[in-house]
Amino acid sequence: MGKKQIRVGMIGYKFMGKAHSHAYRDVPFYFDGDGVPVMQAICGRDEGALKAAAQKLGWASCETDWRKLIERDDIDLIDIGAPNNAHAEIAVAAAEAGKHILCEKPLAMNTEEAKRMLEAVNKAGVVHMICHNYRFVPAVQYAKKLIDEGKLGKILHIRANYLQDWIMDPSFPLVWRLKKEVCGSGALGDLSSHSLDLARFLVGEFKEVNGMMETFVKERPVGEMSGGLSADVKGEAMGKVDVDDASIFMARFENGAVGVFEATRFAGGNRNGNRFEINGTKGSIRWDMEQMNTLQLYSADDQAGMQGFRSINCQEEVHPYAGAYWPPAHIIGYEHTFINLVAELMNGIVSGQSPAPNFEDGLINQTVLEAVQKSAETGRWVSVSEVR
Repeated sequence: MGKKQIRVGMIGYKFMGKAHSHAYRDVPFYFDGDGVPVMQAICGRDEGALKAAAQKLGWASCETDWRKLIERDDIDLIDIGAPNNAHAEIAVAAAEAGKHILCEKPLAMNTEEAKRMLEAVNKAGVVHMICHNYRFVPAVQYAKKLIDEGKLGKILHIRANYLQDWIMDPSFPLVWRLKKEVCGSGALGDLSSHSLDLARFLVGEFKEVNGMMETFVKERPVGEMSGGLSADVKGEAMGKVDVDDASIFMARFENGAVGVFEATRFAGGNRNGNRFEINGTKGSIRWDMEQMNTLQLYSADDQAGMQGFRSINCQEEVHPYAGAYWPPAHIIGYEHTFINLVAELMNGIVSGQSPAPNFEDGLINQTVLEAVQKSAETGRWVSVSEVR
């Protein structure tokens, strides 16, 4: 029986477009699933830059209107890498056209949009997934396995931070990631959304939160992203920054665990400091994206005199996903998190099941983000149930 070809139409071609394209190209090389992505069409507004990206990244054709992309009969999966304020409209239209959907995070601008998106995919019966790629790091998956096996005992704490420094210069331009009407929130939605998704994956569901948000640079020169996290100033106009540069919140979980979360783009020297530590009654784990293949484990079962954190290189065949790549300790990188995610998505489309994290997770994540925003505005603890 031959493999099922899954024809992809992708919206966006810069930072995430490059990461997703690489995953579609490489997933058949490493994984033997029954679904094979076909890079059918890429979509963007700048026709010249779009054609150059299509040729470089390996896409067969281009569209400058996402509506035309969705209307095409030769597209099975719509990959949404557009800015946050476009997610809902595109996803609902794609679902109504019977297309499977992969959407970048955060899922939507608010819970109401997220609910509409979830209702649309459920009504259409299409497969859906949200791109929280850090779930698919082998070390993170192994941490999940250890927790599920009870190696850490009852989970008591999580402390997570996601620290970057790419907008610390006050002359860095006002790009779409710094405009509330386009992105919804700043460091909270961009960075904390990853941390809280990992917390839900590893620890459990949030019960209530208490947060604060701060904007350090209130005005910037107008500009636009130019690839990765770089940007160019356009002219001499200045614009108001109306999203958070930093967010900090405490959390209580349904299972009794507690947590502290920090996200900022003003932590000098931190290029991509996505980290967490989880403590249980029998042990603890630590993980740092900048050393993504290493999981630190402490076990209270170790004999006296030998206790302490040990470093595990999660690149052996017993570690999730690692066996698809190289011999032990031949290190994989950031791009492989997307390959692992796409491998799960291809399997999901073939089987008709939406792999986690999907739009249901996206909606729950959105309610936590909204609860943090509400708490920052009111100065009180906010139950997640208040914004559902």
